[in-house]
Amino acid sequence: MIVNKKVGLIKRIREGKVYYVFPGGGIEDGETPEDGARREAFEELGVEVKVNDCIARIEFNGTQYFFLSEIIGGEYGTGRSEEYAAENRARGTYLPMWVDLDELSAIDVKPKEVALMLQSVFK
Repeated sequence: MIVNKKVGLIKRIREGKVYYVFPGGGIEDGETPEDGARREAFEELGVEVKVNDCIARIEFNGTQYFFLSEIIGGEYGTGRSEEYAAENRARGTYLPMWVDLDELSAIDVKPKEVALMLQSVFK
């Protein structure tokens, strides 16, 4: 999701390390990657999205898909997925936020290659 030259990321703080990840997660049985992206956007961010182009596929613990998406409903930052539950705090914190595209190369975004690709495409 890119809105006003900002990309939606999840700020993670885990074991004293700060890094950022793209919203997402696993694909459930019977889901397409696009279905999984829609479900994860709602669970993690509280938004309904229109899934557009797949901009990257990365092999890491299986195939990870990265889609450009448009918010079509909901309120960003109101997600209530299991990551936000108190019992999961040992896994670190999750904070949805908007990050300026210009800042992507200066922060620890995983995977970095997707962040740099977005930065170059949308400059």
